[in-house]
Amino acid sequence: MAFKDLPVDTLPREKLLARGSTALSDAELLAILLRTGLVGCGVLQMAQLLLERFGGLAGLLNASVQDLASFKGLGPAKRAEMLAVMELAKRATAQQLQAREVFTSPETVKHYVQMHLAHRPHEVFAVLFLDSQNRLIAMEEMFRGSLTQTSVYPREVALRALHHHAAALILTHNHPSGSVQPSPADKSLTQTLKSALALLDVRVLDHVIVAQGASLSMAEEGCL
Repeated sequence: MAFKDLPVDTLPREKLLARGSTALSDAELLAILLRTGLVGCGVLQMAQLLLERFGGLAGLLNASVQDLASFKGLGPAKRAEMLAVMELAKRATAQQLQAREVFTSPETVKHYVQMHLAHRPHEVFAVLFLDSQNRLIAMEEMFRGSLTQTSVYPREVALRALHHHAAALILTHNHPSGSVQPSPADKSLTQTLKSALALLDVRVLDHVIVAQGASLSMAEEGCL
């Protein structure tokens, strides 16, 4: 079923133009992007099924080409459009962090990290490299797997910090389990990296832990 088959007062596009984007649900916004559904499955129903399949918009933002291809009804054109929109969202957030000090918008930092890491099925350790004004230079995924002092190498983090001429950085990783509470290993690793990077005059400003729908700043919790 396409939009033309829906009652006029429920058309997502017309609703958006008349009342603004905030008046639409996640499914309605996604339906605008999809445009058409399948035989026996309207576009709004298809949008809702997509959100359920990937655990909401955040999960959809992290879906791969293969993930989207496994969903019936998403042909190459729709997959390409969705991936483009997802990438635009990530780049827009990155531009905000590159334009101003990250700690003027800590929620933007958490949102940015969540978009990249929260829905990964395995632990990923990444670093946000910052300039002398605490603006984002780059974010790099550096290690995968259970995080310990033996699986995350301070030398590699230091080399990348020097490569970017970073003055400071923010550590981050995800917890696939869903809990964002730092483990003893997380705390120990943070202190090890903080001490090692201090020798290079590179400050560790925070360690952000994310999961689906949740995030925690170790600096805000007094764990840094």
